[in-house]
Amino acid sequence: MSPFPAKSLLIALVLSWPASFDAALAAPVQASTYKTSGIPAPEAIGNDASRYKVTIYPTVPGIGTRDVAPDPDGSVWFNGQWSGVIGHLNPKTGEVKLYPLGTGSHPHGVVLGPDGGLWICDESNAIRRFDRKTHEVKTFQLPPFSGSMGYGNLNTPVFDSEGILWFTAQNGYYGRLDPSTGDMKIFPAPQGFGPYGMTATPKGEVWYTSLAGNYIARIDTKTYLPEVFPIPDDKANGSRRIWSDSQGHIWITTWGNGALMRFNPQNKSWDSYKLPGLGPRGYSTYVDNQDRVWSSDFGTNSIHQFNPETMSFTVFPGNKQNVQTLQMNGIGDRIWAGQQGVDQIVLFERIP
Repeated sequence: MSPFPAKSLLIALVLSWPASFDAALAAPVQASTYKTSGIPAPEAIGNDASRYKVTIYPTVPGIGTRDVAPDPDGSVWFNGQWSGVIGHLNPKTGEVKLYPLGTGSHPHGVVLGPDGGLWICDESNAIRRFDRKTHEVKTFQLPPFSGSMGYGNLNTPVFDSEGILWFTAQNGYYGRLDPSTGDMKIFPAPQGFGPYGMTATPKGEVWYTSLAGNYIARIDTKTYLPEVFPIPDDKANGSRRIWSDSQGHIWITTWGNGALMRFNPQNKSWDSYKLPGLGPRGYSTYVDNQDRVWSSDFGTNSIHQFNPETMSFTVFPGNKQNVQTLQMNGIGDRIWAGQQGVDQIVLFERIP
């Protein structure tokens, strides 16, 4: 549990620059439109199974459906990683629209910003803003990173309480972008390769998890220094997603030991809950508005909901083999999941 050495901040400052140097002017893009229809999901198993209506929506084969950003109007946006698009699914009309993000685009993470725009981490060394109303794309292009053939492998964006966009780059960095000025700063992460998931607590604290480093870290948004908290299991590894609950507790799901884990920043304690089934391999993590904790499991090809009140899991099996649920997000009682292995989106609606 130690902060990143101060000398590394000096290195980080060398890697800082104003992103406005080459922020492409916003330009509207045209969508390709497809039709879809909801299909029922397999029966869930567990105490909370009857509390949800689950509907599966196929998107478009081969586009690489992954991270989702729910829209307040009841629809959902999602990234098409393999096809360089931001997609929009309207479950009421059954329309799927795909908007191209630009040449060479490989979008990974997406978040709905306080300005109403969709902010996207693009593996092509770019932060992109997509306007939900005008369909304009604005690109903040980053220069080449040192090593890794120049690519940072941008992953997950999140906004802090001051409206600053923070993001991870899996090849060993994290960074911040001030949308109002275009100022960008990039910092080398402790232990190098690994920064992946990112979250903000109700108080606006910014945390990330390291896929390869087996730790989580809290970033001081004033000094930019991270405080590292090792995951207390050498076999955990592969923590890709991280989320805060309403109390500011930090949740992760691990691949190596197949566990859902909770960190309490107040007393620096950890709790661990083994995922159900044989050979679980945890991937995504999301905490909903009732502090139910959702995780995806590649080992059992399912999605789990953990109820901290009853200390029990409810299991939602995949409808096909190798669904690959990479990320989940929600608004209110509607929780969405993007499944890249089969190009579909799953909607969980909590029944009152």
